[in-house]
Amino acid sequence: MTDKTVSIIAPIYNEQRYISDFLNSILEQDYPHELTEVLLVDGMSSDGTRDIIADFTAQHPHFHLLDNDKRTVPYALNTGIKAAKGEVIVRIDAHCKYPKTYVSRLVKELFRLDADNVGGVWRTNPAKDTTGCHAIAIGSSHWFGVGNSAHKIGINTYKEVDTVPFGCYRRDVFDRIGLFDEELTRNQDDEFNARLINAGGKIFLVPIAIDYTARDSMCKMCKMYYQYGLFKPLVNKKLGHPATLRQFFPLLFVIGLILGIIMTAAYIATGYLFFNVATIIFSLVMLLYFGLGATIGFKHAKRLGRPMLTIVMPITFLLIHISYGFGYLKGIWKVVFNKDFNVKYNR
Repeated sequence: MTDKTVSIIAPIYNEQRYISDFLNSILEQDYPHELTEVLLVDGMSSDGTRDIIADFTAQHPHFHLLDNDKRTVPYALNTGIKAAKGEVIVRIDAHCKYPKTYVSRLVKELFRLDADNVGGVWRTNPAKDTTGCHAIAIGSSHWFGVGNSAHKIGINTYKEVDTVPFGCYRRDVFDRIGLFDEELTRNQDDEFNARLINAGGKIFLVPIAIDYTARDSMCKMCKMYYQYGLFKPLVNKKLGHPATLRQFFPLLFVIGLILGIIMTAAYIATGYLFFNVATIIFSLVMLLYFGLGATIGFKHAKRLGRPMLTIVMPITFLLIHISYGFGYLKGIWKVVFNKDFNVKYNR
């Protein structure tokens, strides 16, 4: 399908390290350039990203730089959509590299599957060649870390799903259900896609891989998952129901962790049999949790020749789940007491 005009929209902020590879991967797309416009919506980057983009757009007229003075992803997306001229809208991320057939494949599958939105699969790569960065990449793409999120753990065939990471949409989708919710600094794709499904839309995951670079530190990883959890209750409030069931598992894990610690402390203080039984159950669950994490770490340690992964992986999984779960609890508190969700997006 090469007769459709396509608008590619990329929210960008301080991506100097990755921007050149990203721009070249979009330039090398095999979809006809005369049918393509690339809208680079920058959140007023301060690290030299804008200079690189300005040089690039001067050489390639179908690339355009737009300003995003609000600096958040949904605002960038809506700015791009409003400026877009294409019959198909492709939302991408500057922290990735895309195969040459990415746009043409998605546009083809969008119409072949009679879908409203299609997207590819993340191939999550470490930001640096260190044990910690490998652990972050593994944890962010393993079922034990992220549940059954198909675009993160991978698929081998086409699959109808509840969301995709970077959607390829028919333009009329935005006329039918509106734009991205600008209150959602995180999880705006999940909310939009749930709204699309509620309106009778169909979303498919296509087995084409995007090279996604994971966060480069445990601190940044924790911040990201905390924000994912933080905004989930707000998404649920807006939708009137949970977008997915997998979102509750880190929340339940954190609640169980808190209760387990309380029961253990109570047993130490009182010696009551009830607290003793609860402490034993809690200890067995945590032993199983860390044992599974260590087993996964050992498997990848052998594959990568990094023995410390056996120790680091259980800690990585724990940080992912605790960060998300505590974020979710904070999000519930904000929703119940009508608190502000104003969180600035940055990597």
